[in-house]
Amino acid sequence: MYILCAPHGVVKTLFRRDNRRVKFSRRLTAFLLIAILVVWADNKPVPMPAATHAKTYPAHEAHDDEKVSIAVDPFDMPDKAKVFKVNYQQKGLLPVRVIISNDADGYLMLNDLKIEFITVQRDKLEPLTSDDIYRKLMKADSRPDQRGGVKLPLPLPKRDKSPVSKETRESITETQDAQLLLTPVDGHSLRSGFLFFDVTGLSTPEAGAHILFTGLKVGGKELFYFDIPLEKYLSYQPGK
Repeated sequence: MYILCAPHGVVKTLFRRDNRRVKFSRRLTAFLLIAILVVWADNKPVPMPAATHAKTYPAHEAHDDEKVSIAVDPFDMPDKAKVFKVNYQQKGLLPVRVIISNDADGYLMLNDLKIEFITVQRDKLEPLTSDDIYRKLMKADSRPDQRGGVKLPLPLPKRDKSPVSKETRESITETQDAQLLLTPVDGHSLRSGFLFFDVTGLSTPEAGAHILFTGLKVGGKELFYFDIPLEKYLSYQPGK
């Protein structure tokens, strides 16, 4: 019987190669894990900031005699829009947070509240419902691919896949949870929620626009209307 033994140097060299492979594999795994965590962190919605009194926002109007203030805060920048899972701005939608502060003793009734986004061209946009938003996103999902390409002579087998994107499906729950509730606002409290406007085709929808609020009531009496220019938001400079 013969026992073949590799020279000591060969064994040592093979051991080093295996050790290098293990180290490289570990480094690659660590790198991939870090990359996955970075992507996940970038795509993860950030917590919604707590609403404060309407008077603390740049774009607001206060009726001190009626003890009611209203503010509007567009979520038009990427850092603010991260509170949502869906990229609404990319779909032509503008989320606007509304903050209503009731400093009176009685209830503030919102059941007859009417809100209009009036553009610089005097177009009047009404807030979209969750169904409106879903239909708009569905329409975007169903658009044909405009990139072109080589047409194959025979059609490929169709995949059994819903045409509705994950973003569109998530929009239903997200917008329902985020939208402004039109229920009574208790005395000495505030109400906040989002409105979604279809601003397709408007590069800077806030420029020269204003949001009109009518129909607020206290004790059955309708309050004077609130008309908030969005230029207050665009021109605001912190610390000045």
